[in-house]
Amino acid sequence: MKRIVTALDLPVGSPGGSVELLYDLYGHAEPLIPARLFMLPSDHPAKPPVETLEVGGKCLTGHRFWTYVDTLSTALATLVKPDDIAITHLQHLTFGATPALLRAFPEHRSIALVHGTDLLTATSNGTQGEVLRQSADLATAIVVPTPAMADRLRRLTPDLDPAKIEHIPWGIPDHLLHRPPTAQAPHDGTFLLLYAGRLTAEKGVTALAVACAKRRNMTLAIAAPADEYARFSERLREIGCEHHYLGWLDRPKLWNSFREYDALAVPSTTLEAFGLVTVEAQACGLPVLYQPVPGLTDVLGDTALPTDFANPEALGSVLQTLQNDPAIRAELRAAGFRNARRFPISSTAKALTALGGEIA
Repeated sequence: MKRIVTALDLPVGSPGGSVELLYDLYGHAEPLIPARLFMLPSDHPAKPPVETLEVGGKCLTGHRFWTYVDTLSTALATLVKPDDIAITHLQHLTFGATPALLRAFPEHRSIALVHGTDLLTATSNGTQGEVLRQSADLATAIVVPTPAMADRLRRLTPDLDPAKIEHIPWGIPDHLLHRPPTAQAPHDGTFLLLYAGRLTAEKGVTALAVACAKRRNMTLAIAAPADEYARFSERLREIGCEHHYLGWLDRPKLWNSFREYDALAVPSTTLEAFGLVTVEAQACGLPVLYQPVPGLTDVLGDTALPTDFANPEALGSVLQTLQNDPAIRAELRAAGFRNARRFPISSTAKALTALGGEIA
């Protein structure tokens, strides 16, 4: 039986929204989209249906990148017979796995899924800008989760046929919508603010820490990868931000932790493809305040609280309002839950499957 083939050249267990979406769609014992799914090996064991490509030399720039792509392509062609492929799903328009799939199986039709890291990396890295333009040209269809992502993609690929672009929102697990964790647990008078995500520059956590350091009776909790926190912790100490480090929580633990906090802060400075963690928080009844950047405004709108994280005084005023007004928090919880229900992952899978049927 012909199957979808997809690959992501990140090690098994890597953090990030694109990895969580990958697992939600393809990575379970009974996946929403059955596929042969390939990733790179790591210390985390690969659980079926994930298969690993024993390939080294990963890089992003210059001739070494194209050598790496050739190695990936050869590995894929060795493991997968062309006659067994229905279509390919390209996770990203950049990085190594997408051009490798396109080189290994040039005759097969493909759907490319666009994430924020694609567009950010293509903007700052000449090699990856070339990869994005080539991949967009060769892909049969290109899926974006928000209109903002489509706009940014069109600016980067002005010659791209706009008919290729399809808008399919990402989603969160259906069971989280049907059976979210229990209601918020009571705590003392301290306002508890949560940040959950990467600590890279575009995530804007420095501005958040500056504002929190000026607030009394407020504590910031950070759930982030350990290596990134280790690099960022000195900056937090310099700022004088009182905080707790939670580690990098797997998703069930993160969902359960939402009930312990008063709000989730999303201070991204550039764009977000979709903001899966924001919708997951809303599904669990946690109010969200966010920087109104492309992508997040499409997904959240007025169901969360837009905030200028670059202005410590303005942010401090918003935090004070949230801290002192439980009615506003209750309104945001109700609006957030209604918003989250618009984005079940089953709908994403059905739409991708239907698109595959159209182009096959």
